[in-house]
Amino acid sequence: MEHAIGQVLTFAVGVSLSPFPIIGMVLMLTTPRGRANGPAFLVGWVVGLVLAGTVVLLVAGGADAASGDSSDGVSWVKVGLGVLLLGVAARQWRGRPRAGVEPQEPAWMKAVDAFDPAKAAGLGVLLSAVNPKNLLLVAGAALAIAQAGVSSGDQAVALAVFVVIATIGPALPLAISLLKPSKSERLLGELKEWMMRSNAAIMAVICLLIAAKLIGDGISG
Repeated sequence: MEHAIGQVLTFAVGVSLSPFPIIGMVLMLTTPRGRANGPAFLVGWVVGLVLAGTVVLLVAGGADAASGDSSDGVSWVKVGLGVLLLGVAARQWRGRPRAGVEPQEPAWMKAVDAFDPAKAAGLGVLLSAVNPKNLLLVAGAALAIAQAGVSSGDQAVALAVFVVIATIGPALPLAISLLKPSKSERLLGELKEWMMRSNAAIMAVICLLIAAKLIGDGISG
C-alpha cells in the first residue's frame, strides 16, 4: 500500500495546485450564498475526484492490472498520457499572458454570482472530473495505483489519500474565510489575481513535470 500511496503523491500535489479550482472556490465564497456555495463546491470537487479515479481504476482492471499483458497496457497508457500532458504544457506556456496584458476570464467565472449550492457542487464536479487537464492528472494517479499490484482495499486507501491531498488547494480559500474572516476579502482577492496571472505558467510546469514522470514510469514498466 505504501508503494501505491507514494506513486500518487506527485499527481495529488499537481491537482491541488491547479489554479482554476482554487479560483473557483474564491469566487464561490464571494457569491451572495457564499457560506453555502463554498462547501458545496468542495463536496462536488471531492465527488468528482472519487468518481473519475474509480472509473479509471475499474477500466485499468483494478488489482489485476499489475500482471501480464495488462501491466504492459497500463505502461503504454501512461506513456500516452505523458505525451498528452507534454502537449498541454506547451500549449499553456505559449498561451500565457504577456507582460501588461490582463488574462481573459472564462465565461463560467462571470456567471457564479447567480449560483446556488447545487450549481456550485456541479461546478466542483466539472472542474475535478471533466476538465481535461485535471482529468489527465487524475487518470495518471489511478493508473499508478492500478499498476502498484496491491489489493482492492489498498487501492481504495491510496485513492483516498490522493483525494485528500488533491483537495488541499481548493480547500485553502475556504479555510482562510473561516479562520481569518476580517482579512479574507483582501487575502482571497490577492490570491485570485495572482492565480489568474500565473495560471498558464503554473499549469505548464505541473504538466511538464508529471508528463516526465508518466513517460519515465511507462518506459520502465
